[in-house]
Amino acid sequence: MNSGKNIVFLGMMGSGKSSIGLMISKKLNLEFFDTDQCIENEMGMKISKIFKEKGENFFREYEKKLTLNLLKKKRSIIALGGGGFLNKEIQKAVLSSNLSFWLNWETKILIERIIGSSKRPVAFKSTKSELIEMINSRNKQYSKAMFKVDCSDLTKNEVVNKIIDIYESKKTEN
Repeated sequence: MNSGKNIVFLGMMGSGKSSIGLMISKKLNLEFFDTDQCIENEMGMKISKIFKEKGENFFREYEKKLTLNLLKKKRSIIALGGGGFLNKEIQKAVLSSNLSFWLNWETKILIERIIGSSKRPVAFKSTKSELIEMINSRNKQYSKAMFKVDCSDLTKNEVVNKIIDIYESKKTEN
């Protein structure tokens, strides 16, 4: 039975991993972890400040260690940071023993959500064409998820219900 597996959300920054994950955790009464929020809480500073003061390499190493520890949990919901799944060790751990969901959006919607956002250090100074390139590149990795959820034409509640339906159907499988 799959009920011991974590539900892991991946996708671009601004795809709703945190808000969808939190909504599902409340409906299923499961513990919720947002890796970016965990890092901010542990470090006592915002991700943008970590990037500025310690650099992206420091952040990625910290993210890897924290995420791999979270993935050892059972029956939790974990929202990965946008770049977390690009790490091969995280990717392998997610795909080996978790239910992974890619929250996929039309590129134009993602760009509207993330362009110029100071809380998203990787995208803050990016041009529209750079963001398109990043989205296309990352989508190749995200597409490895067990489930792809196309969110562009759905409400938040519809996305939540779709994911819960998939989760419930997998719980009864061996």
